[in-house]
Amino acid sequence: MSGTTAPISQAVILAGGQATRLRPYTDTRPKAMVEVAGRPIVDYQLEWLAAHGVEHVVVSCGYKAEVLREHLGSRTEGPETTLLVEDEPLGRGGALRYAATGLRVSDQPYFALNGDILTWFPLDEFTAYHRAKGGLVTLALARYQTTWGIVDVTDDGAIEGFTQSPVLPFWINAGVYVFERAATPMLPVKGDHESSTFPDLAAQGRLFGYRIDGFWRGVDTAKDVKEAGEQIPAVRGGAPAR
Repeated sequence: MSGTTAPISQAVILAGGQATRLRPYTDTRPKAMVEVAGRPIVDYQLEWLAAHGVEHVVVSCGYKAEVLREHLGSRTEGPETTLLVEDEPLGRGGALRYAATGLRVSDQPYFALNGDILTWFPLDEFTAYHRAKGGLVTLALARYQTTWGIVDVTDDGAIEGFTQSPVLPFWINAGVYVFERAATPMLPVKGDHESSTFPDLAAQGRLFGYRIDGFWRGVDTAKDVKEAGEQIPAVRGGAPAR
């Protein structure tokens, strides 16, 4: 892997789950089809992946799968997509393992994305970092921005000011990964990879984190939809997704 410079050409998007916290947006569609600034989240993701050489994307879903099927079938640009429908909720780790069965190149690495994130950062640099580290999985990491306001207070209790929703000096899982194929069998058939696979890989020294220098936003609530819709035009400025 260390001598390979070719872009990763395949990816999976996890678009399952009922996303109850995003209601009423998700009453009629899965989370990945929620529109932000006039476009479904999945369209931003597919465009971003295609801009970095991804040719085939497996979309794993369950809830309101027919909405995604119709939308993906109507697309005329971007990577080719394959839709896999979960017969029962598998959890994020199980969904990842299931989605990987739809990838066509069985011995090559792949990107994996949660279906509720909007982000733009250079995937070629992410890939190069992953290959240089030589691990099995690399996580993209985003700065943690709290939704709470911070009070600046002195030792004697005097309040000096307030900071609304600051970015804190902590890193969180951004929901974007590079997986080597050898890591796929380590995923649970059903359950969450963050409580099983990732701790095991970390203990073996085969899990790494890549700090994002770029826009990242999770879309988990109705408030996130509104705020992300206000941010995207300013962040992208009409430029292609990177």
